[in-house]
Amino acid sequence: MVRGERIPPTRELAQSIGLNRATITSAFDVLESEGLIRREVGRGSFVEGGPEENARVDWAALNPIEAAPAAATISFSASRPSEIMFPLDEFRATCREVIDSDDAAQILQLGPASGYGPLRRHLLSEARKRGTAGEDDDILVTSGCQQAFDLIQRVLAARGETVLIEDPVYPGLRNAFMRGGARVIGMPVGREGVDVNALGALLDKEKPRLMVLTPNFQNPTGSTLPVESRRTILMLAKRAGVIVVENDLYGELRYHGAEIPSMKRLDESGDTILLGSFSKIAFPGLRVGWAIGPRHFIARLTEAKEASDLHSDQLSQAVVLRFAESGRLAAHRQKMLTAGALRLKATLSACAKELPAGASFTKPEGGMNVWVELPKPLDASELATRAERENVSFLPGRYFAVTRPQVQGLRLSFAGLTPENIRHGLAVLGLIFRTEQQRAQRKQRGEPAPALV
Repeated sequence: MVRGERIPPTRELAQSIGLNRATITSAFDVLESEGLIRREVGRGSFVEGGPEENARVDWAALNPIEAAPAAATISFSASRPSEIMFPLDEFRATCREVIDSDDAAQILQLGPASGYGPLRRHLLSEARKRGTAGEDDDILVTSGCQQAFDLIQRVLAARGETVLIEDPVYPGLRNAFMRGGARVIGMPVGREGVDVNALGALLDKEKPRLMVLTPNFQNPTGSTLPVESRRTILMLAKRAGVIVVENDLYGELRYHGAEIPSMKRLDESGDTILLGSFSKIAFPGLRVGWAIGPRHFIARLTEAKEASDLHSDQLSQAVVLRFAESGRLAAHRQKMLTAGALRLKATLSACAKELPAGASFTKPEGGMNVWVELPKPLDASELATRAERENVSFLPGRYFAVTRPQVQGLRLSFAGLTPENIRHGLAVLGLIFRTEQQRAQRKQRGEPAPALV
């Protein structure tokens, strides 16, 4: 019914739908009180609050989205490589080689949902050399790790199953499972990754179907799980019958310290699912990631992907493969490691120098992120707004919260900034944080705020 349309009398409605007239009258009372109908003596009842005939759908009301931080001159907000590091000349040469190859026409055809065959074989061969894929494993090429999260949710957690994820965690991972209807529980993360003692209690209490972990340089904290913790988690998961998904997005970005074996490599059962991507070590815009796991599981994952996008972008995948096989990827990675080490050093030094008394921060050996915990009562969300006015941005902890509030936490993503910008940006943030801390301390002591002159 549209606005202004006359509604049948209560007696007629009661007879037509088989209800008591008093029930219909009570319903009309409620509708009138909410402004949805109007009654006119001697004329009848009319639709009042319904849509007009040519009214537009309020699309924005269907899915309100929280606004991201405004663009800033110095942004610690985005966990991605610096564009100035992209080897554009080498990339252009790689693209020409692919387009000029005899396989160009086939590459530009519709490709299988499982991914470009030569790239799949290359990735699986490299994984087997490193011990991160067994003979019973297969591989699916995905549109970055984000699509892998979505597909895993569809296959393993589409009916409200419980999923354990890190807390705090990268919001794209959290949202992929929550929007799919999974029951998401956070695993507390500290300086050395997931709290293993807390995990044991969660497994007993929550009976999850799977857990998703980022053992190397976790986003947002930068923490890394020690090898002993990895083995313990695998043992606990095996005992509880829980599937382990290892997100190794940042593993290639170790700047110093000894490499730690992946959970997939440590898992003698071969049941761990390993996710990887070129997004952090090459070109994020190409959207090439992958999932390695037991053959039967990868077959189901491929079916889910086929239902979603039917075919793969073979051109991007062929370009990435050529970039890797030519040796250009290895050379580029070495430059990324050198630059990343300088950026991380600048971030940690500036944090030690600029952050207020009582603040703490993680000290990763790689990756792209450092996690800061401000002293109480500072609120990272409020301070983020102030920082934006000074053209410096960061993401407060609430963006990454799962089960626990992250009021004092914030993420600093350093990989996209030069060391000079990192030092300047943290000097600005440090001044804002210290000023607010001093104001809060004066307020606590009951002292008047300084006069403005």
